[in-house]
Amino acid sequence: MKTLRTLLAALPLALGLSVAQASEGGFPLDRFPVEKLTDIPSLQNGAKLFVNYCLNCHGASSMRYNRLQDIDLTEDQIRKNLLFTAEKVGEPMKVALAPGDAKAWFGALPPDLSVIARARASGAGSGADWLYTYLRSYYRDGTRATGWNNALFENVGMPHVLWELQGARGVTIQDTKAVKDEKTGALTGYQKVTISFDPAGNRTEKVEKLEGKHHHDKREIVLGKPEGGTLPQAQYDSAVADLVGYITFMSDPSARSRTQLGVWVLLFLSVFTVFAWWLNREYWKDIK
Repeated sequence: MKTLRTLLAALPLALGLSVAQASEGGFPLDRFPVEKLTDIPSLQNGAKLFVNYCLNCHGASSMRYNRLQDIDLTEDQIRKNLLFTAEKVGEPMKVALAPGDAKAWFGALPPDLSVIARARASGAGSGADWLYTYLRSYYRDGTRATGWNNALFENVGMPHVLWELQGARGVTIQDTKAVKDEKTGALTGYQKVTISFDPAGNRTEKVEKLEGKHHHDKREIVLGKPEGGTLPQAQYDSAVADLVGYITFMSDPSARSRTQLGVWVLLFLSVFTVFAWWLNREYWKDIK
């Protein structure tokens, strides 16, 4: 047992210290409420949010509209309420934005979101955790062309498409940095640089010299309270969770049916094991 515990403890080391590195650096991930993945009304609402807010720029070429029937939407409901970028229910979820316009506006073509929930998974958390944190971590930044920045994805090219729902917020970023002599490169001390953006995107900066040499390089990001959104923070978080739940579903639409089938398979194997044991006993009882 002790050996097993040692092996389990060493597993992250064998995987390249992914867990430790992910937790030490960057913005911490919030945990996505996984119950959304089995909540059909939430998934349906997430599909509506995806079509209305994401499909304008991001495609989902591996996802066909008719797979929405897996979350209990009828073909007629899909056609009337969600079929904005295609003519037939069997077509993929194509992006409405022209590639040329995307490069001109954002500098690059927005990524396809078919499997983004898988691609963003890391030692710090699942892809759903990353997306859930990302869509709730925007703040105003008047120094950028879009007017927005993101605490998790610094200098992101995508503007905050859900800002009308969440509202605008400011941020305080504190960077503790080493100060070195320009000629010798020797450490002379540390300084703390505090950069703040108010909800209007106005930037202020303050530099403070720190006493002593016992400090270390670090960054702290504190997001302000959103202002002016049409949804209270709790409702906005729930809406984002619905959207992320749908994007996660989209990356593996058959997961729900596989899980349901797996339960029946395990039940069958349990019953079969009992009959197999009984039959084996009957065959061998007169041979012993």
